[in-house]
Amino acid sequence: MDTLYTAVATATHGREGRAVTSDGKLDLQLAIPVEMGGSGQGTNPEQLFAAGYAACFASALGLVGRSAKIDLSEAAVTGEVGIGKQGEGFGLAVTLRVELPDTLDEATGRKLVDQAHQVCPYSNATRGNIPVELVVE
Repeated sequence: MDTLYTAVATATHGREGRAVTSDGKLDLQLAIPVEMGGSGQGTNPEQLFAAGYAACFASALGLVGRSAKIDLSEAAVTGEVGIGKQGEGFGLAVTLRVELPDTLDEATGRKLVDQAHQVCPYSNATRGNIPVELVVE
């Protein structure tokens, strides 16, 4: 891989600390979600992963749309990242809900979403590691 950019972030005190990027543009208080017994008074790694995956997938969708000469600028991607017990540790599962323009037929929309799933770096990183469900809405 020919690296084009490297993001750098440091987290301290795990799920109840801070996460800060090297450029200082992201500086977040972290907290365990209430559903997992925490205070919920901050963001958590699953929210950050959901936001990053949704943004990345939306960009991949735009790329395949432009290649097909289809305007997907009004598309939206919602990422849902679940965490739960898996064996002795924990595992993740992802659902990506893709809202496409009403003017796009279902078959074409599904084809573009599937193509985006092949080029998205997050999809490539998770493939075979965690379940990812694609829902076209």
